[in-house]
Amino acid sequence: MKKETSIKLFEQKQIRSTWDEEQEKWYFSVVDVVGVLSESIDPQAYWRKLKQRLKAEGNETVTNCHGLKMVAADGKMRLTDVADTEQLFRIIQSIPSPKAEPFKLWIAKVARERIDEIEDPEIGIDRLMETYLRKGYSKEWINQRLKSIEIRKELTDEWENRGVQKGQEFAILTDDITQAWSGFSTKQYKKFKDLKKENLRDHMTNLELVLNMLAEATTTEISKEKKPKTFPENRKVAKQGGTIACNTRKEIEEKTGKKIVTNLNAKQLEQKRQNDKLKEQNQTEE
Repeated sequence: MKKETSIKLFEQKQIRSTWDEEQEKWYFSVVDVVGVLSESIDPQAYWRKLKQRLKAEGNETVTNCHGLKMVAADGKMRLTDVADTEQLFRIIQSIPSPKAEPFKLWIAKVARERIDEIEDPEIGIDRLMETYLRKGYSKEWINQRLKSIEIRKELTDEWENRGVQKGQEFAILTDDITQAWSGFSTKQYKKFKDLKKENLRDHMTNLELVLNMLAEATTTEISKEKKPKTFPENRKVAKQGGTIACNTRKEIEEKTGKKIVTNLNAKQLEQKRQNDKLKEQNQTEE
């Protein structure tokens, strides 16, 4: 299990964390978070008592928490309880502290918004658009991204019709498509762009996104025509759809002399756009 460790600051206090590349999850030191939110003089003792109480209540979150070695205050690697984001939020809900209250209110707000979106999906689309705008994406890119979501949904609906199981089988087919058109598996592509938990499509250029959409839309159409009955047959169709997009990618690269698959993520792409815009302005003034 390949991991990447880091120290995160929360109100100027350190929260130890570890990124699990295989599971694509951040794990956080529970005692560090508990120490910050409870303001206990002995976070270890506080966590032991809280863990006992939660176990007595039948809380599965505590049962599912596991230990990982992290750098302790003395500089040595010591085993400590860790939790992923979902587990951590559940633990925070059980901490009776004013500092934990903002987290509880935020969790409640997110839950309410999710229920609203289930009742009226249009709310979710509007909220998604607002989120992308706040992050600095252009309206043109956002419209394209929303279209990619629609195309992805059509593909996953087709997979379900063909008996493909959500989860691992979806992930394998997605990897087949991505590998076929880009040369990277999804994980490799994310690593290439220095991403972790982020959505890969949110960090694609317009051309990367268009080619990914072409690959998925083509896979959907081929599947509808060939009606694959087994998972291996679905994999074959996925690779065919990705290969068609790959051929298009190669044609564009041949005409432009530029590689389409880039290691730039959204933040770097935005910085590049700003630099290009500034350069263009300077050239105009000259």
